[in-house]
Amino acid sequence: MRTLFKFLFVLLLVSVVGCGTSSIPKASPEQLAELENLVENKKIFFEAEWAMPLTTNSLNQISNAGLLPPGSTANQINLIGNNNFLKIDGDSVSAYLPYYGERQMGGVYNQSNAGIKFEGVPTDFEISKDDKKNTYSIKFDVNDRSEAFQVNMTLFPNMTASVNINSNERFSIRYQGKAKKAMQQ
Repeated sequence: MRTLFKFLFVLLLVSVVGCGTSSIPKASPEQLAELENLVENKKIFFEAEWAMPLTTNSLNQISNAGLLPPGSTANQINLIGNNNFLKIDGDSVSAYLPYYGERQMGGVYNQSNAGIKFEGVPTDFEISKDDKKNTYSIKFDVNDRSEAFQVNMTLFPNMTASVNINSNERFSIRYQGKAKKAMQQ
């Protein structure tokens, strides 16, 4: 009887592990070429559809009070229809992203922009490719006035992207959205 239970357990374990779907979506050669072109030319325009802040007690209170956009929760805020961007154009970067979360310290008085805003030439700019997942990772640091940002962007073959931003003055936040070729201005 014990042997039968061991056999059934092993069989169940193998079927659960073996029947899982692949988490790596298949990408067409055209999608891969488009993504590679964006990254090689450093012409990337990211528009966030969702903000995913670090959920804190204060953010939960704001959510419970109904102060977040419709369809949003404390850990996932809908940004569709909200003008925002992160742009990589050659050797320069710029961003204007809404920020939901808590400041850890500081901040500038009389600042009309409470979002994440920067423009300039980044430092420690690094691009790496994950050949197994067909994704690109772009990391850089950039400063705006007294605030320093560490930006980590992951680009997927279906032209979606995930952007994580850490700051010396705010809790971290992640954005999900779409990437496309940055247009010349």
